[in-house]
This record gives sequence, structure tokens and C-alpha cells, in this order.
Amino acid sequence: MGRVTRSQGTDLPGTIGLPLALVLVLILAGLAFGLPRLDRAVPAERPVAAGEPYEVGAGVTIVPPPRATLDLTGTRPGQEQGSALFRLGPVQYAIAVQPFDGDLTAAAVRLRQRITGRSGYQVTGTQLAVSTASGLAGIQGGYTAGDRGGRYAVFVAHGFTIEVTVTGADLDLGRTLPAIDASIRTLRFEGRR
Repeated sequence: MGRVTRSQGTDLPGTIGLPLALVLVLILAGLAFGLPRLDRAVPAERPVAAGEPYEVGAGVTIVPPPRATLDLTGTRPGQEQGSALFRLGPVQYAIAVQPFDGDLTAAAVRLRQRITGRSGYQVTGTQLAVSTASGLAGIQGGYTAGDRGGRYAVFVAHGFTIEVTVTGADLDLGRTLPAIDASIRTLRFEGRR
């Protein structure tokens, strides 16, 4: 087999010929412009199985409300942490689990600070105790930002914090909160799988 000299290596682009170079440019242009267009054409929301537990991550499961869809743009399952973003029409219902070495009070303070750190959001009312059907004890509260409102809940289990946030227009929230409350009661921590 022959060797390619330095001068032959620098002439290589000229040796492939104009038709091949044009094909390569067209392929690259197709990738650069076609893939983003294809990505936008594929819907980000997927239906979820009714009445079936959905694994958020790190062994945390929840049964989504009826007619909820899973928004893939905010969903990241994982072994050590995870998140799931559900939508009920215009209402966002998010669950996030991650390692945490504090207690329930510290977890609630951290979540409230993150909520009030967003422009225009403020925590409203008092915090209340909440528990799930599996026995997880947590704290819940509400927040608002103009005509948008929300609810949060936080739980701590075996070195993990589980944060739930619900956001939507006040009228939409009023219609969906009973189904979301029922879903939150199905939250389970079964440990890492």
C-alpha cells in the first residue's frame, strides 16, 4: 500500500471532485436545517397509562391524574434523581426527586426560596401538613404571581427530597386541583432500583 505525502494530503479536498463536494455540502445543510425542523415537528407531549404508576426516578413513583400527558421537555428519569412534568391542559404538574441530607423543614424552606426567586412569585397563606397513602409525611403550601397561582408540596424520605409544584391560571387550577391532590396521595418512595 502506498503512502500519502504531505502535499498529496493537502490536495485531498481538490481530488474528491466538485460533484462529491457539493453532495457533502447538501448533506451538511440538510442536517443543519432539517434536524431542528424535525425536532419541532415531533410533539413533546405523550399520553400516560391511566391508573398506572409512573417512575419519576430514584424509586419514586406517582399515579398521574386522568387525562394527563407527559411533557418530555421537563422529564428526566434517573437512578439517583429524576423529574417528571405532566400537563393537564394548561396546568403544569411537576415532580422532582434528588438526594438531600436535611430535614423536612429545610426542604420546605429551600423549595419556597426557589419559588419566590422567580420573578413575581410569592408564597401565600400558611403551610399545612400533608401525607400520602403510603405514609410519606410532607408540607404543602400555595403561591401566586398575578393571575397565575400554584401549589407546592415537599417530602423527605431516606436521604431524598421529593418536590411537587403545580402551576396554572387560577380558573384552570380550580378545575384540576382535586385530581392532582388525588395523584399526590399516590406518591411512593420504594428506594433506588
